[in-house]
Amino acid sequence: MKRKKLFLGILLAIIIGVVTGFIFVGKHSHNVNSSKTNATIRIGSKDFTENLVVAEIYALALEDNGYKVQRVSNISSSLIHRSLINKEIDLYPEYTGTGLLSILKEPMETDSQKVYETVKKDYEKKFKVTWLKYASANDGQGLVIRTDIANQLGIKTISDLQKHASELNFASQGEFDQREDGLPGLAKIYGDFSWKSSKVYDNSLKYTVLDNKEADVTPAYTTEGQLINTDKYLLLKDDKHFWPPYNLAPIVRDDVLKSNPKIESTLNKISKKLDTATVTKLNAKVDVEGQNYQKVAQDFYKTIK
Repeated sequence: MKRKKLFLGILLAIIIGVVTGFIFVGKHSHNVNSSKTNATIRIGSKDFTENLVVAEIYALALEDNGYKVQRVSNISSSLIHRSLINKEIDLYPEYTGTGLLSILKEPMETDSQKVYETVKKDYEKKFKVTWLKYASANDGQGLVIRTDIANQLGIKTISDLQKHASELNFASQGEFDQREDGLPGLAKIYGDFSWKSSKVYDNSLKYTVLDNKEADVTPAYTTEGQLINTDKYLLLKDDKHFWPPYNLAPIVRDDVLKSNPKIESTLNKISKKLDTATVTKLNAKVDVEGQNYQKVAQDFYKTIK
């Protein structure tokens, strides 16, 4: 009788152990699968129109491919890199020139592919961050002149501008006069810019200043929405190739990309669709026409999905 009870006890223990094992394995397996399908990707964006629009396009594309997305918007440009490294966000749209000069502190380089190769290699080595493919869209530094003045003086390039600087009023944003990638650097390549006058204005007012003819020339970024109005504003050609390229690209932490490899092909497809003219038009819809940046991103994504 004791042997029978002992046998039954052992048998019961074995059955319980097997059942428990199945439950554990099944539960563990379920958690692994659910972590993949329910992965939430935190997409950051800088605090200006273009970056908000592009980050939203990234978000829509990832959602369309089965990812949950958390949007972390309007991060200061000076803080967003640290947010990525500190794992507060998983990816965001960055610019090759910013990575080269502001983050890596590398020397100036004007070849787009060389800049990309440098940031891709060094970010991987220093930060464990991957640069995905870059777009042809280049949001670089530039100089804008009123079209009427440009036509009057025959100005099309920065070389032309330098020759006529003494006849022109310059609307600066202050730091542009001090930065090495501003007037001091330009002067080394093109010669001194001896403006008729130079005054500092808030960056948000620069096009109003040009419209009111308080100034003729101002620094600008090459994808600003106002530049679609070529009857009023002319973006001058950097004919001596002073400024580095600022090509748009998604950058993502390696650990996130390893766990979610589909991110790469998804966002690379977006980069193929973003050229300078397209991004300028998207910016214009927000900054000139007053549309909501999320609606602009949605409308654009529908045309390329």
